Amino acid sequence: MLKAIARLLGRLAPRRADRTDELRLAVAALLVEVAGISGNFDDRGRKTLERLLASRFSLSPEGAAALLAAAEDAVRRSTEMTGFAGTVTRALAPEDRSQVVGILWQAAYAGGRPDAVQDALLRRIASLIGVGDADRVQARRNALRYDEQGAPA
Repeated sequence: MLKAIARLLGRLAPRRADRTDELRLAVAALLVEVAGISGNFDDRGRKTLERLLASRFSLSPEGAAALLAAAEDAVRRSTEMTGFAGTVTRALAPEDRSQVVGILWQAAYAGGRPDAVQDALLRRIASLIGVGDADRVQARRNALRYDEQGAPA
């Protein structure tokens, strides 16, 4: 009986590839949320997000563009971002979640200096995914250096 239950659970558990795709979509959706919150998400911002996604997930330019399009669709269909944040929290270790916050800050800086609305959103996302204030501030500093130098800090 226990073997039958274990087999059933094994079939119901998501495959690793499914979880990876879900994580990628969640991170991309959070990027879309941050980039679009101030209403100035243009082609330049889209290219920045594609570059960030390609770098973070080792995607081709076409793969990053497809992921970004899927994320934009997911954000349009979603009523809140807590589901995306929950996916990130479940899938990543704390230090990896800090890296996600860094990527989100890079997206915020891509459109110029982040405004108060983006700052508040980043605070909320960091809190939702379990990244503390010190790590969030450090991620912001790293993203600012990235923006100034055009390369990872």
